[in-house]
Amino acid sequence: MKPIVRSLLETDLYKFTMWQALLHRHPNAHGEYEFRCRNEPAYPLAELKEEVERELDHLCEMLFSEDEISYLRSLRFIKSDFADFLTVFRFQRKFITVETDGPHLRIRAVGPVVHVMGFEIYVLYIVNELYFRRFDKEHALREARVRLAEKIEQFRAFELEPKRANNFAFFDFGVRRRFSGEWQDEVVETLQRELPQFFKGTSNVYLARKYNLVPIGTMAHEYMQAFQSFGVRLRDFQKAALEDWVQEYRGDLGTALTDVVGMDAFLNDFDLYFAKLFDGLRHDSGDPMEWGEKALAHYAKLRIDARTKRLVFSDALTVPKALALYRHFADRVMLGFGIGTQLTNDTPYKAINIVMKLVRCNGQPVAKLSDTPGKSQCTDETFLAYLRQVFNHPEQRGGQP
Repeated sequence: MKPIVRSLLETDLYKFTMWQALLHRHPNAHGEYEFRCRNEPAYPLAELKEEVERELDHLCEMLFSEDEISYLRSLRFIKSDFADFLTVFRFQRKFITVETDGPHLRIRAVGPVVHVMGFEIYVLYIVNELYFRRFDKEHALREARVRLAEKIEQFRAFELEPKRANNFAFFDFGVRRRFSGEWQDEVVETLQRELPQFFKGTSNVYLARKYNLVPIGTMAHEYMQAFQSFGVRLRDFQKAALEDWVQEYRGDLGTALTDVVGMDAFLNDFDLYFAKLFDGLRHDSGDPMEWGEKALAHYAKLRIDARTKRLVFSDALTVPKALALYRHFADRVMLGFGIGTQLTNDTPYKAINIVMKLVRCNGQPVAKLSDTPGKSQCTDETFLAYLRQVFNHPEQRGGQP
């Protein structure tokens, strides 16, 4: 079997953008990341331990090639010193451990944030691909191709609808929970060939380079969460994170993530200054219709023309859900849709809902207070309760993932 990680470029773009920002502004931060599975797998993930260890050994031997560094340098928001850093960067095996706890797989990455934050995406698709290797590959891909063809036909039928004020655009966000690298490659190639009018990019930097697509991504929860430990008043961590982002990218990568402590608390911090500086917002939990209406009402309150802004939806999207959201909002605001698992792992076999999240930074807990019950993330209930109190966030039913 060939190693699963084909290239160090094969990760989400936002890993590079967050990496650069934290390297420049918080290079000494220390983080702890933990892997977990939110649903019940078909067999115990603990059985994958030895194979995961082998794949991580390979990952920690890899380096960026000169061609890969040149590609990153071609992205105008990647700075020369960060590219230079990547030329000598190598993942350190001592910073990541794989253990079992009964049927469960326990993976932890602990060390300087700029050395361990990159592990996440590789770990997730390594586990995914190893997991699905035990199923009938030919049956899975035969059905997956049928389902992909059905999605393409849905888009072709949609194309016959009356035109709206803003165009429909969607992206592949499916690297972390894909069936396999081979299948994601086929999905992206097929969508680029069959739906160039709608398919506008991928978060997978390796495939963006391979197929000359736009790499898509800005920030994820871990970037915002880390600021809970960076010495600012907890109430001000979102504003500090957004300010650092503005100073780092100065107009590029202007889509802000809104659900680290819930949309309402985010909008309280997203004042006229930030609303003018950021191009738009990304949805990742809670009811998307309600979220979009809140965003538009906020722009209206600030007397900002929402038609100049973009809302990006990326929470468990399907094609019908994306099209419904488009029909609802397309005449009022620009839109984008990041579709993940439903593109790269829509097979007869149930996908596993796995994550690897930042749980501590600089020796203290950090948390995400999701707008979706069950997606909140924290290993310290005391800190979670404190965070809820500070941001007046309601306690949810559904528990921790």
